[in-house]
This record gives sequence, structure tokens and C-alpha cells, in this order.
Amino acid sequence: MYKKIGLEDIKANDEIKSLIEVSNENLNRMGYTEHGLRHVGYVSKTTANILKTVGYDARTVELGAIAGWIHDIGNAVNRTHHGITGATIAYGILERMGMLPTESSQIIAAIGNHEEESGAVVNALAAALILADKSDAHRSRVRKETADRKDIHDRVNLAIRKNYLAVDNAKKTIRLVIQMDNSSATMEYLQIYLSRMVLCEKAAAYLGYWFELVINGNVINRRKPVTVKPAAGETEVSEE
Repeated sequence: MYKKIGLEDIKANDEIKSLIEVSNENLNRMGYTEHGLRHVGYVSKTTANILKTVGYDARTVELGAIAGWIHDIGNAVNRTHHGITGATIAYGILERMGMLPTESSQIIAAIGNHEEESGAVVNALAAALILADKSDAHRSRVRKETADRKDIHDRVNLAIRKNYLAVDNAKKTIRLVIQMDNSSATMEYLQIYLSRMVLCEKAAAYLGYWFELVINGNVINRRKPVTVKPAAGETEVSEE
């Protein structure tokens, strides 16, 4: 019998808890930034906030939150193609929990398409998940045990003192605002994140919005750079 599965049901599921823990530990051993409860919590809340702010119904918002919470569980198997692996694992778990196939299929499509290597913006959940996941670059993601290593990933994340994702419905803009200190540089950020930002442009376009990447006050993804100030109509949607 199918039933309505909520975010709290997902959080309470022991199988999902274990997969998140193992995923984070695997990535720790590989030298990646934090992918544990802080990251999935941020992505879950931010995915939901994006969908709510752009006008989706409450159930779609909750499905987005669920997708955000479990989007990285494929890392328990392997980093490569972890979105596709995670989607496959997630479908089995959601089926056993009793979720409607019409809902679980949306979630696994979002999970399976959230990575820039092979992802595509196939539905609203995927669009919001991509924007939320790719916006999570911050010094709080650097692990204490690797902070002195200072490779490019840690260096870029440590340099980011503040970041937030905001939606301006009047101007139909989704803006990722980043403030970096001079311990890294915009060029280094783009070495890591350029392909991810291109996917964010596609995700915002699916929702009917223009995506702006703003680093230290400058819009990066325009032919003619401009300096911007926070807009009065913006709603901040990213949440720690």
C-alpha cells in the first residue's frame, strides 16, 4: 500500500542514515570536502526554499527536500557516477517505504541528474537540487583534518567567507553571491566550479529565471561585467 512519505520519515530511516555516514567517510578518505549531515541539510533546505519561492506547491517542495537529503548516497558505492548510483539505491528504499512511484520517480530523476558530468535538468526537483548543491561552497565545508593541506578545493572553500543564494521573482533572477578573501581567487574558483555554474544556468532557465554568479560584487557570467548591490526584492533561499 502506498503512503505519503515525508522528510521526517526519510531522516528517521536507518538505511539512509548509514548511507550518508558511509558516503561522507568514503569522501573523507578520498580527500573531498564535507558531504555529511551539514551538507545534505543545507541542500535539502535550500532545494525546498527555491521551489517554494518560485511558486511550487507544498508537496513538490517536500519532494525537493527529500531529494536534497538523499542526493549524495551514491558516494557510499563510488564517487564516479554517484548520482546515477544514488538514484538506483534511492528508488529501492523509497519503494520499500511505500512512496508513490509517481513521486519517487521525480526524486530519482533529480538525484540521477544533479552532477555536471552527465546531468540534465529534467524536472523542477532537478533544477532546484542542482542550484542548491552547487551553491554550497564555503569554508565550513573544509574538514579539520585536511585544512592544512591547502589543495585547490580546500583553498577555494577556505577563502569563501560568505555565500548565499537568492531569488528575485520580480526580476526573474536567481543569484549566487560569494565573498572571497585574497587567500584564493576567482580564477581558482572557476577552475573547480565553471562546469557546475553552466549547469546552474540551465537549471535556473528551466524554472524561468536568469542565473547570476556574483563574486566580490562582480557578475561573472556576463560578457560585460557589472557591479551589483543586493536587490530590495530578493529572497534569500540558502540555509545553513
